[in-house]
Amino acid sequence: MLRRRWTRWQIGLPLLAGIAVVAAAVGDPGEESETGSGLAPSWEELANFTFEGVYPRPVRLTDGRWEGDPFVPDGASRPSLEIADPVLVTGDLDGDGSDEAVVLLMQASGGSGLFHHLAVVSREGGALVQRGAAPLGDRVQIRAARVDGERVILEIVQAGPEDAMCRPTERAELVWELLDRGLTQISSRLTGTLSIADLEGVEWVLERFSRQEPAPGDPEATLVVEGDRIAGSSFCNHYIGTVTGAAPGEIEIGPLAATRMSCPEPAASLEIRFWQSLGAAHRFAFLNGKLALSIRRDGSLETLMFTPRAPAVGGAQR
Repeated sequence: MLRRRWTRWQIGLPLLAGIAVVAAAVGDPGEESETGSGLAPSWEELANFTFEGVYPRPVRLTDGRWEGDPFVPDGASRPSLEIADPVLVTGDLDGDGSDEAVVLLMQASGGSGLFHHLAVVSREGGALVQRGAAPLGDRVQIRAARVDGERVILEIVQAGPEDAMCRPTERAELVWELLDRGLTQISSRLTGTLSIADLEGVEWVLERFSRQEPAPGDPEATLVVEGDRIAGSSFCNHYIGTVTGAAPGEIEIGPLAATRMSCPEPAASLEIRFWQSLGAAHRFAFLNGKLALSIRRDGSLETLMFTPRAPAVGGAQR
């Protein structure tokens, strides 16, 4: 039988229970909206769809990716296109009673650039039809996405005038509509500078310890930020601590304190690993609505990936 022992940090746990868990409005990869006459296209369908407007000719994906021929014979660099999983959002953008799917496409050519494009696809007469595409820029981070009426609204982090492309710090809100000429951007405004506050208002659930290693879904590890405090569950116990960021995109977590419940394996080992990873976090970023924590430990780099608990009406709150 598990024995639960509480430390003085138990008084900090209402942070988890009392905080409004409002997730970034990214689409649920397992959810398809059914309105009017048809379903919104699913990620699985889009992962084998032919997209236009990125390269001079249409490109057909296979299992979410396409690669072209090398730029030079036997060369390593070649054009590629990949679709992000999950679908960003779905919604009825043209008012016909059926939902469109809004997806993120990532274009690369073997160099350091990673160019992002927004695409909208609908279902017409049982077939998928692309309604438009628009460039977002090089190495843009998507913080949140939502459909508001017939508009697509993205909260992004992009490179400012003084930023390196690999470390963007400028927050912006971009708005598109489906017009006669396709997907058209109708507004763009700067909303501030990236900070730890951009992690607030969301309960982040650990999805992966690394690209190759998924985290168990049950039990789970979570992360909630409120001001300069961080709290969550860690496969078995609850923890609380401090969180700061000396510069945009930087993060420092700890020290941590936790409840002292006796934990069985493998939860006990996973818990220690999770705490150690949080203590070694040094940067954060957003990838298609997910949170990425960069971990520097023992001379190596790792990335913890978190997903928001659930989509929320109206997008992320600050």
